[in-house]
Amino acid sequence: MNASDETPGYLTLAASTWAEIEVRRSRFVCTVAPVSSEDAARAAIEGVRGASRDAGHHCTAFVLGSEAATVRTNDDGEPSGTAGAPMLDVLRGHGLTDVVAVVARWFGGTLLGTGGLIRAYADAVTAALDDATLLRREQHESLVVALDHVSGPRLENALHGIRGVRLGDVDYSPTGMRLHLVVAPPSMRAVTASIAEITSGRAVVTPGPVVWVDVPTGD
Repeated sequence: MNASDETPGYLTLAASTWAEIEVRRSRFVCTVAPVSSEDAARAAIEGVRGASRDAGHHCTAFVLGSEAATVRTNDDGEPSGTAGAPMLDVLRGHGLTDVVAVVARWFGGTLLGTGGLIRAYADAVTAALDDATLLRREQHESLVVALDHVSGPRLENALHGIRGVRLGDVDYSPTGMRLHLVVAPPSMRAVTASIAEITSGRAVVTPGPVVWVDVPTGD
């Protein structure tokens, strides 16, 4: 099993991207972007709106929070339920959160009908996500390890060989050193075993706060 499968976290976007589709001469340009708050989502929406003021509609959907608990949609003048809701369905279908989607539409002269609009807005978001780079934002644990000058370098070398460990700052003092670590939960057992073995149990380990870490998905 992949270590990420055992680590609390969620999928989001690594960066903004966009795509354009055309349906019966109507243009649909979708921008998707990573956001961390409702204010950031609304700022992203206004940015797209300002860059495409001649579009007839700017329909939106966003999902926020590690549990994807905050969702908002806006049909921006399209028939109710034909734009924002299908856009949101695509974001949810990809398992994404902390993300906003904005679709600017230029009317091509032919009415698409309810079903046609639903498909077009969903397809526009799907096209943008097809070009997007995803990342997994995971909850890792932080530790501060206080130990002597002899054991410190040996422990650093050992930790380099353990997957899911990030070495941070090292503080030095006349009596020893302090290593700051960020550890993925599946790696914690190996880390604590290495600390105990290399320091003969003399290290002082202090847990720190939970840290969110962005991990590439490899997709």
